Amino acid sequence: MLRLRELQQDFAAAVLDGAQNGFEGQIQAVGLSGARRLQIYRNNRLLNLTASLRATYPVICRLVGDGFFDYAAAQYIAAYPSRSGDLEEFGGDFARFLETFTPAAALVYLPDVAQLEWIYRQIFYAADHPPLDLAALAQVPAEQQGDLHFQRCPAARLLQSPFPILRIWQVNQEDYVGDAAVDLTAGGIKLLALRRDNFEIEFQPLAAGEFSLLSALNEGCAFAVACERALTAQPDVDLSACFSRHVLQGALVSFYLQSA
Repeated sequence: MLRLRELQQDFAAAVLDGAQNGFEGQIQAVGLSGARRLQIYRNNRLLNLTASLRATYPVICRLVGDGFFDYAAAQYIAAYPSRSGDLEEFGGDFARFLETFTPAAALVYLPDVAQLEWIYRQIFYAADHPPLDLAALAQVPAEQQGDLHFQRCPAARLLQSPFPILRIWQVNQEDYVGDAAVDLTAGGIKLLALRRDNFEIEFQPLAAGEFSLLSALNEGCAFAVACERALTAQPDVDLSACFSRHVLQGALVSFYLQSA
């Protein structure tokens, strides 16, 4: 007789991986066969994970249609099995999956739209964080300010794409009214996604210098290095106004000196 742990492992393999390990022979019940009972678990798992993907990626579903989405979801579920009991954590690799999903190859913008939707979900559930301590920041000596490192708010993310993904996302909202046309040749976009106090998610288009500044800070660069990158990307960027805006709106929430 198998031990409980062995039974659990064999059951999980039969349900999650479709392993032909003969586990159905371990099921003793009146009525449905062991194989049929296992199939019910497999179907429920597929339905639950597909529903989770639909909830996370409603715009992708709208763009490709229900049938196509369900097919893509089944392929994704097989290639990227869930590793967590929390369904909110499932779907993080969907954008990567779409990059190599041959049936969607013609929809070149699809992975970036999926990344935008995943970011939306992530920052909606992100932890709160107190604002940056302006009084403490003001006390940093001028000669050390270039060495400061700033940390991004947990409820903020950066995203860029060569496609007008914000426009695609906006016109595919259920409550959108107006012209739904999208010009895929209109050019790309650089975005800051930020959750406000009312849990509204705001997407802010950024100029090249502003995006470079925040990207460099997010990568762990010192403030002086981040400013250099911003000026390289956009020589006329107003660094003072740009930095102040993102501190005051809560996109940057803490700082430290590397030496500390």
